[in-house]
Amino acid sequence: MSYRPRLRSALTALALVLGAFFAPGIGVIGGATDAFAVTKISHSTATSMFRSSTITWSSSGGCSNRNISTCTSFEQLNLASAQGAQTLKSATGCALNITGGTETGHAGGTYSHWNGYKLDFSKSTCLTNYVHGVFTYIGPRGDGAPQYKSGSGNIYADEGNHWDVTYYNCGGC
Repeated sequence: MSYRPRLRSALTALALVLGAFFAPGIGVIGGATDAFAVTKISHSTATSMFRSSTITWSSSGGCSNRNISTCTSFEQLNLASAQGAQTLKSATGCALNITGGTETGHAGGTYSHWNGYKLDFSKSTCLTNYVHGVFTYIGPRGDGAPQYKSGSGNIYADEGNHWDVTYYNCGGC
């Protein structure tokens, strides 16, 4: 009967090793887009951060209620997404205007607007030239939107009248 404690110890050790090996954001399996524990911020914190970087925002509904699709809300935005917008502003020197945040009405998924990973920016010649000139074209998204990947791994999708940006990190902040 002495094999049972050894077997249990061996299985426990194996489970710990495999858990660390495959854990999202920790293990060696996966890439830059694994889900990490994120810090969520309030609408007020986000707008303060954006103001300090002279980033503007607008809402077709003139509101910030997360539960109304015509509003532009930053409630529950990931801190890294807000910092990513600040990094973009600093790197490009372009005027940036955010037109979409964490409000309802966008496509779902893990790396979605609702979950705090995405921001929409108004199109401008300055921003478009920067994205095309500095980031790597990686092909069309499933809906046909051309995508560009920054050096830090964030994804910029050209949705025609705006840039849809997925922030996996703060972009080198």
